[in-house]
Amino acid sequence: MGQRLARTKNKIRRAKVPLGVPDKADMRQRLGAVLEVVSGADAGLRDLAEEAIWLGWLIVALLPEEAEALGLLALMLYSHARLAARRGPEGEFVPLADQYPTLWNAGMIDEAEVLLNRASGFDAFDRYQLEGAIQSAHVARRRTGTTDWVAIERLYDGLCAITGSPVAAINRAIAVARTRGPAAGLAALPMPDPGSRLIEFQPYWAVRAELHARMGNMVAADEAYEQAIGLEADPAVRRFLQKARRATVLASRRASRPTIGTPSTTEPDRIADPENSSTCHGRCRTVCDKISTG
Repeated sequence: MGQRLARTKNKIRRAKVPLGVPDKADMRQRLGAVLEVVSGADAGLRDLAEEAIWLGWLIVALLPEEAEALGLLALMLYSHARLAARRGPEGEFVPLADQYPTLWNAGMIDEAEVLLNRASGFDAFDRYQLEGAIQSAHVARRRTGTTDWVAIERLYDGLCAITGSPVAAINRAIAVARTRGPAAGLAALPMPDPGSRLIEFQPYWAVRAELHARMGNMVAADEAYEQAIGLEADPAVRRFLQKARRATVLASRRASRPTIGTPSTTEPDRIADPENSSTCHGRCRTVCDKISTG
Protein backbone atom coordinates (compact mmCIF):
# COMPACT_ATOMS: atom_id res chain seq x y z
CA MET A 1 0.00 0.00 0.00
CA GLY A 2 2.84 2.40 0.85
CA GLN A 3 4.52 1.78 -2.50
CA ARG A 4 1.24 2.30 -4.31
CA LEU A 5 0.70 5.64 -2.57
CA ALA A 6 4.26 6.71 -3.38
CA ARG A 7 3.80 5.88 -7.08
CA THR A 8 0.53 7.81 -7.13
CA LYS A 9 2.13 10.86 -5.52
CA ASN A 10 4.99 10.78 -8.04
CA LYS A 11 2.55 10.49 -10.93
CA ILE A 12 0.59 13.51 -9.65
CA ARG A 13 3.81 15.48 -9.20
CA ARG A 14 5.08 14.72 -12.72
CA ALA A 15 1.71 15.55 -14.28
CA LYS A 16 1.57 18.79 -12.25
CA VAL A 17 -2.02 18.04 -11.24
CA PRO A 18 -3.27 20.91 -9.07
CA LEU A 19 -4.40 19.88 -5.60
CA GLY A 20 -7.13 21.68 -3.69
CA VAL A 21 -10.18 21.21 -1.53
CA PRO A 22 -13.22 20.75 -3.80
CA ASP A 23 -16.30 22.85 -3.21
CA LYS A 24 -19.59 21.33 -2.04
CA ALA A 25 -20.92 20.93 -5.60
CA ASP A 26 -17.82 18.96 -6.66
CA MET A 27 -18.02 16.88 -3.49
CA ARG A 28 -21.59 15.87 -4.26
CA GLN A 29 -20.66 15.02 -7.83
CA ARG A 30 -17.89 12.71 -6.65
CA LEU A 31 -19.79 11.31 -3.66
CA GLY A 32 -21.02 8.08 -5.27
CA ALA A 33 -17.55 6.98 -6.33
CA VAL A 34 -16.06 7.90 -2.94
CA LEU A 35 -18.72 5.97 -1.02
CA GLU A 36 -18.17 2.95 -3.25
CA VAL A 37 -14.47 2.92 -2.36
CA VAL A 38 -15.15 3.39 1.36
CA SER A 39 -17.77 0.65 1.30
CA GLY A 40 -15.38 -1.73 -0.46
CA ALA A 41 -12.66 -1.11 2.11
CA ASP A 42 -15.08 -1.83 4.97
CA ALA A 43 -16.43 -5.02 3.40
CA GLY A 44 -13.30 -6.45 1.85
CA LEU A 45 -10.44 -5.69 4.23
CA ARG A 46 -11.05 -6.21 7.94
CA ASP A 47 -7.97 -4.26 8.98
CA LEU A 48 -9.32 -1.22 7.10
CA ALA A 49 -12.79 -1.28 8.65
CA GLU A 50 -11.99 1.29 11.35
CA GLU A 51 -10.35 3.56 8.77
CA ALA A 52 -13.44 3.24 6.58
CA ILE A 53 -15.65 4.28 9.50
CA TRP A 54 -13.38 7.27 10.19
CA LEU A 55 -13.71 8.30 6.55
CA GLY A 56 -17.47 7.81 6.83
CA TRP A 57 -17.64 10.24 9.74
CA LEU A 58 -15.50 12.73 7.79
CA ILE A 59 -17.78 12.56 4.75
CA VAL A 60 -20.87 13.04 6.94
CA ALA A 61 -19.22 16.06 8.59
CA LEU A 62 -18.53 17.59 5.17
CA LEU A 63 -21.92 16.68 3.68
CA PRO A 64 -24.33 16.33 6.62
CA GLU A 65 -27.46 16.40 4.45
CA GLU A 66 -26.46 13.60 2.09
CA ALA A 67 -28.67 10.62 2.93
CA GLU A 68 -26.42 8.22 1.01
CA ALA A 69 -23.41 9.11 3.19
CA LEU A 70 -25.48 8.81 6.37
CA GLY A 71 -26.80 5.43 5.27
CA LEU A 72 -23.35 4.03 4.51
CA LEU A 73 -21.90 5.19 7.82
CA ALA A 74 -24.84 3.62 9.66
CA LEU A 75 -24.32 0.38 7.74
CA MET A 76 -20.63 0.23 8.62
CA LEU A 77 -21.33 0.93 12.29
CA TYR A 78 -23.96 -1.81 12.48
CA SER A 79 -21.53 -4.27 10.93
CA HIS A 80 -18.55 -3.27 13.07
CA ALA A 81 -20.67 -3.38 16.23
CA ARG A 82 -20.95 -7.16 15.85
CA LEU A 83 -17.22 -7.76 15.37
CA ALA A 84 -16.62 -9.32 18.81
CA ALA A 85 -19.54 -11.73 18.38
CA ARG A 86 -18.43 -13.20 15.04
CA ARG A 87 -15.89 -15.55 16.60
CA GLY A 88 -16.26 -17.84 19.59
CA PRO A 89 -13.78 -18.41 22.44
CA GLU A 90 -11.78 -20.88 20.33
CA GLY A 91 -11.90 -18.77 17.19
CA GLU A 92 -14.87 -20.63 15.71
CA PHE A 93 -17.14 -18.83 13.26
CA VAL A 94 -20.49 -17.70 14.73
CA PRO A 95 -23.24 -16.79 12.22
CA LEU A 96 -25.47 -13.80 12.88
CA ALA A 97 -28.45 -15.89 14.01
CA ASP A 98 -26.32 -17.56 16.72
CA GLN A 99 -24.50 -14.48 17.99
CA TYR A 100 -25.06 -13.27 21.56
CA PRO A 101 -26.48 -9.72 21.41
CA THR A 102 -24.73 -8.95 24.70
CA LEU A 103 -21.45 -9.10 22.78
CA TRP A 104 -22.58 -6.44 20.30
CA ASN A 105 -21.36 -2.88 20.80
CA ALA A 106 -24.53 -1.15 22.01
CA GLY A 107 -23.09 2.35 21.75
CA MET A 108 -22.09 1.83 18.12
CA ILE A 109 -25.53 0.43 17.31
CA ASP A 110 -27.20 3.45 18.92
CA GLU A 111 -25.05 5.74 16.77
CA ALA A 112 -26.07 3.80 13.68
CA GLU A 113 -29.75 4.09 14.58
CA VAL A 114 -29.48 7.87 14.90
CA LEU A 115 -27.71 8.15 11.54
CA LEU A 116 -30.22 5.94 9.77
CA ASN A 117 -33.07 7.92 11.28
CA ARG A 118 -31.49 11.13 9.93
CA ALA A 119 -31.08 9.57 6.48
CA SER A 120 -34.72 8.48 6.37
CA GLY A 121 -35.79 12.09 6.89
CA PHE A 122 -34.56 13.08 3.42
CA ASP A 123 -36.34 12.42 0.13
CA ALA A 124 -33.32 10.56 -1.26
CA PHE A 125 -33.49 6.78 -1.13
CA ASP A 126 -30.57 4.44 -1.89
CA ARG A 127 -29.13 1.00 -1.31
CA TYR A 128 -27.07 2.03 1.73
CA GLN A 129 -30.23 3.05 3.58
CA LEU A 130 -31.82 -0.28 2.70
CA GLU A 131 -28.78 -2.27 3.78
CA GLY A 132 -28.63 -0.27 6.99
CA ALA A 133 -32.33 -0.87 7.64
CA ILE A 134 -31.77 -4.60 7.18
CA GLN A 135 -29.02 -4.49 9.78
CA SER A 136 -31.29 -2.47 12.06
CA ALA A 137 -33.95 -5.16 11.82
CA HIS A 138 -31.38 -7.82 12.70
CA VAL A 139 -29.89 -6.06 15.71
CA ALA A 140 -33.36 -5.27 17.10
CA ARG A 141 -33.12 -8.83 18.46
CA ARG A 142 -31.11 -7.38 21.36
CA ARG A 143 -34.36 -5.83 22.61
CA THR A 144 -37.07 -8.23 21.40
CA GLY A 145 -35.32 -11.61 21.43
CA THR A 146 -36.71 -12.37 17.95
CA THR A 147 -35.94 -11.47 14.35
CA ASP A 148 -38.62 -9.89 12.15
CA TRP A 149 -37.98 -11.88 8.98
CA VAL A 150 -41.13 -10.52 7.31
CA ALA A 151 -39.69 -6.99 7.49
CA ILE A 152 -36.28 -8.21 6.34
CA GLU A 153 -37.83 -9.92 3.31
CA ARG A 154 -39.59 -6.67 2.36
CA LEU A 155 -36.37 -4.72 2.68
CA TYR A 156 -34.54 -7.22 0.48
CA ASP A 157 -37.37 -6.88 -2.06
CA GLY A 158 -36.49 -3.20 -2.27
CA LEU A 159 -32.74 -3.82 -2.37
CA CYS A 160 -33.08 -6.32 -5.22
CA ALA A 161 -35.28 -3.88 -7.13
CA ILE A 162 -32.70 -1.10 -6.78
CA THR A 163 -29.47 -3.04 -7.33
CA GLY A 164 -30.37 -6.25 -9.19
CA SER A 165 -27.56 -7.80 -7.15
CA PRO A 166 -27.39 -11.62 -7.05
CA VAL A 167 -25.89 -11.32 -3.54
CA ALA A 168 -28.98 -9.41 -2.42
CA ALA A 169 -31.11 -12.08 -4.08
CA ILE A 170 -29.33 -14.81 -2.10
CA ASN A 171 -29.97 -12.98 1.15
CA ARG A 172 -33.58 -12.43 0.14
CA ALA A 173 -33.90 -16.19 -0.40
CA ILE A 174 -32.71 -16.73 3.19
CA ALA A 175 -35.44 -14.38 4.43
CA VAL A 176 -38.05 -16.09 2.23
CA ALA A 177 -37.03 -19.47 3.70
CA ARG A 178 -37.56 -18.07 7.18
CA THR A 179 -41.01 -16.68 6.39
CA ARG A 180 -42.38 -19.24 3.94
CA GLY A 181 -40.27 -22.35 4.34
CA PRO A 182 -37.19 -23.88 2.66
CA ALA A 183 -38.94 -24.83 -0.61
CA ALA A 184 -39.94 -21.20 -1.20
CA GLY A 185 -36.45 -20.07 -0.25
CA LEU A 186 -34.87 -22.51 -2.68
CA ALA A 187 -37.17 -21.31 -5.45
CA ALA A 188 -36.13 -17.72 -4.69
CA LEU A 189 -32.41 -18.47 -5.06
CA PRO A 190 -31.01 -17.04 -8.31
CA MET A 191 -29.98 -19.65 -10.86
CA PRO A 192 -26.39 -19.06 -12.01
CA ASP A 193 -25.78 -18.91 -15.74
CA PRO A 194 -22.94 -20.99 -17.22
CA GLY A 195 -19.71 -19.19 -16.48
CA SER A 196 -21.38 -16.93 -13.91
CA ARG A 197 -19.26 -15.75 -10.99
CA LEU A 198 -22.10 -16.92 -8.77
CA ILE A 199 -20.87 -20.48 -9.31
CA GLU A 200 -17.69 -19.54 -7.45
CA PHE A 201 -19.55 -17.73 -4.64
CA GLN A 202 -19.40 -19.78 -1.44
CA PRO A 203 -22.50 -18.33 0.30
CA TYR A 204 -24.67 -19.36 -2.64
CA TRP A 205 -23.75 -23.02 -2.14
CA ALA A 206 -23.94 -22.80 1.66
CA VAL A 207 -27.50 -21.45 1.49
CA ARG A 208 -28.45 -24.02 -1.14
CA ALA A 209 -27.03 -26.79 1.04
CA GLU A 210 -28.95 -25.77 4.15
CA LEU A 211 -32.26 -25.38 2.31
CA HIS A 212 -31.94 -28.77 0.62
CA ALA A 213 -31.05 -30.33 3.99
CA ARG A 214 -34.11 -28.78 5.64
CA MET A 215 -36.26 -30.24 2.88
CA GLY A 216 -34.69 -33.67 3.34
CA ASN A 217 -32.91 -33.61 -0.05
CA MET A 218 -29.70 -34.98 1.39
CA VAL A 219 -27.96 -35.89 -1.88
CA ALA A 220 -28.40 -32.35 -3.22
CA ALA A 221 -27.44 -30.92 0.16
CA ASP A 222 -24.25 -32.99 0.26
CA GLU A 223 -23.24 -31.82 -3.22
CA ALA A 224 -23.87 -28.19 -2.29
CA TYR A 225 -21.96 -28.49 1.00
CA GLU A 226 -19.02 -30.00 -0.88
CA GLN A 227 -18.98 -27.03 -3.24
CA ALA A 228 -19.24 -24.51 -0.38
CA ILE A 229 -16.47 -26.13 1.66
CA GLY A 230 -14.19 -26.29 -1.36
CA LEU A 231 -14.68 -22.60 -2.14
CA GLU A 232 -14.21 -21.26 1.41
CA ALA A 233 -10.77 -19.84 2.22
CA ASP A 234 -11.41 -18.95 5.89
CA PRO A 235 -10.53 -22.03 8.03
CA ALA A 236 -13.08 -21.11 10.72
CA VAL A 237 -15.93 -20.80 8.22
CA ARG A 238 -14.82 -24.02 6.52
CA ARG A 239 -14.98 -25.86 9.84
CA PHE A 240 -18.44 -24.40 10.45
CA LEU A 241 -19.65 -25.73 7.09
CA GLN A 242 -18.07 -29.14 7.73
CA LYS A 243 -19.82 -29.31 11.10
CA ALA A 244 -23.15 -28.38 9.51
CA ARG A 245 -22.65 -31.08 6.90
CA ARG A 246 -21.92 -33.69 9.56
CA ALA A 247 -24.94 -32.60 11.61
CA THR A 248 -27.36 -32.98 8.70
CA VAL A 249 -26.21 -34.92 5.66
CA LEU A 250 -23.79 -37.41 7.20
CA ALA A 251 -25.95 -37.93 10.29
CA SER A 252 -28.94 -38.77 8.08
CA ARG A 253 -27.01 -41.58 6.47
CA ARG A 254 -26.53 -43.22 9.85
CA ALA A 255 -30.08 -42.66 11.00
CA SER A 256 -32.59 -45.47 10.73
CA ARG A 257 -35.59 -43.16 10.43
CA PRO A 258 -36.52 -40.45 7.88
CA THR A 259 -34.90 -37.09 8.50
CA ILE A 260 -37.62 -34.94 6.94
CA GLY A 261 -39.03 -32.70 9.65
CA THR A 262 -36.00 -32.99 11.92
CA PRO A 263 -35.22 -29.55 13.36
CA SER A 264 -32.23 -27.89 11.74
CA THR A 265 -29.41 -26.47 13.83
CA THR A 266 -30.34 -23.13 12.28
CA GLU A 267 -34.11 -23.37 12.74
CA PRO A 268 -35.82 -20.03 11.98
CA ASP A 269 -36.68 -17.61 14.73
CA ARG A 270 -40.35 -17.03 15.50
CA ILE A 271 -41.73 -14.76 12.79
CA ALA A 272 -43.05 -11.43 14.04
CA ASP A 273 -46.39 -10.08 12.87
CA PRO A 274 -45.46 -7.29 10.39
CA GLU A 275 -48.38 -5.13 11.49
CA ASN A 276 -47.85 -5.49 15.23
CA SER A 277 -44.10 -5.92 15.36
CA SER A 278 -41.95 -4.08 17.84
CA THR A 279 -38.95 -4.99 15.67
CA CYS A 280 -39.78 -3.24 12.41
CA HIS A 281 -40.23 0.24 13.80
CA GLY A 282 -38.62 3.62 13.41
CA ARG A 283 -35.81 3.37 10.87
CA CYS A 284 -36.92 -0.01 9.47
CA ARG A 285 -40.61 0.94 9.25
CA THR A 286 -39.79 4.22 7.47
CA VAL A 287 -37.76 2.45 4.82
CA CYS A 288 -40.45 -0.23 4.41
CA ASP A 289 -42.99 2.52 3.83
CA LYS A 290 -40.77 4.07 1.16
CA ILE A 291 -40.60 0.69 -0.61
CA SER A 292 -44.39 0.36 -0.53
CA THR A 293 -44.89 3.81 -2.03
CA GLY A 294 -42.33 3.25 -4.77
